Amino acid sequence: MKGRRVAVTGLGIVSPVGNGVAAAWDSLLAGRSGVTAISRFDPSRSKCRIAAEVKDFKDADVFNPRHARRADVFIRYGIAAAAEALGDAGLADGAGFDPARAGALIGSGIGGLPLIEQAHSILAADGPRQVSPFFVPSSIINMAAGWVSMLYGLRGPNLAIATACTTGTHCIGEGARKIAYGDADVIVAGGAESSITELAVAGFGNAQALADRNDEPERASRPFDVARNGFVLGEGAGVVVLEEAEHAKARGAEIYCELAGYGQSGDAHHITAPPEDGAGARLAMANALRDAEIEPADVRHVNAHGTSTPLGDIAETRAIREVFGPAADDLAVSGTKSMTGHLLGAAGGIEAVFTVLALARGKAPPTINLEQPDPQCDLDYVAAGSRDLKADAALSNSFGFGGTNASLLFTRR
Repeated sequence: MKGRRVAVTGLGIVSPVGNGVAAAWDSLLAGRSGVTAISRFDPSRSKCRIAAEVKDFKDADVFNPRHARRADVFIRYGIAAAAEALGDAGLADGAGFDPARAGALIGSGIGGLPLIEQAHSILAADGPRQVSPFFVPSSIINMAAGWVSMLYGLRGPNLAIATACTTGTHCIGEGARKIAYGDADVIVAGGAESSITELAVAGFGNAQALADRNDEPERASRPFDVARNGFVLGEGAGVVVLEEAEHAKARGAEIYCELAGYGQSGDAHHITAPPEDGAGARLAMANALRDAEIEPADVRHVNAHGTSTPLGDIAETRAIREVFGPAADDLAVSGTKSMTGHLLGAAGGIEAVFTVLALARGKAPPTINLEQPDPQCDLDYVAAGSRDLKADAALSNSFGFGGTNASLLFTRR
């Protein structure tokens, strides 16, 4: 990445496989699925009746209950993940940085859909006077970043990106560039999402996008498997603290790794489907490698977008093979959505955290439920359980509706 070097100094997660980085990482390495029957609403009318819900989340642990009533669930998840990340970085007390040079960049793909649906029901049943005056600021996409900025006094860049399933990755990449270009020294970046509602399940389901293995929810998300038939809707948040490398060293911070490369692209192809040859995904990965000035053979791990959709998994596989050439056979490719489901705008956030941990801890998470690989998906997907990983560089991919793609390249240097 051109300009100042960017270090990762803090990690935070709210996820279907655990709240907090330690719990989520342990579940991931153990291959435990977070997919269960839907409990947020009565799913009996829906073809798909499963999702990857967050369990045992407590607002009071991170957020004043009075304030929590004024924030949709995705905002509260984002705040919780940011709180953990800032604590992990040693910055939660507001010391160690200039508030005017610290900011928040946390996005969401959909935003406050549960609250929007609730407010519409109130409007329809009781009229406009009964709609909360906090409805709009409680549901708009930028309020996860806004609340984190207010709670921690971050007076630098404060914004949100909404690019469907690429949101979290774009937020982290653009946050890194704020630091590289000298606009900030510290950025809290990632994605948050909570859209497990009857309306969302109906919309995605009618688009033939959702897996519907209702009798075996833990086996429903199966990236790269011949029997895959769609993604599982998930929720949560993933946030990282990015810091100018010399700033982090000067205060004695633990540095997990560096964010060395960030690549973007557009498919210019279709509103939901990728091109069969994965051209957009290929360009995003190639751009990340170029930005980092890293050769393909130097990368040993990829956290794949791997949604468990028939078209997407093949396109990503082809793109990886095209970018990495002969070195593609040496990659440990993890499809962690097999356990977390697809967190939409938060997916890139938690998967960036998983990629950082894979580098820092020397472990590649497994791709569960890969029982019979699709013949067109012919990479090493770490299907037999987590494994030791010796890598100095790793890539995290995210691709979204509208043909928006991004990749992050992390290094140990």
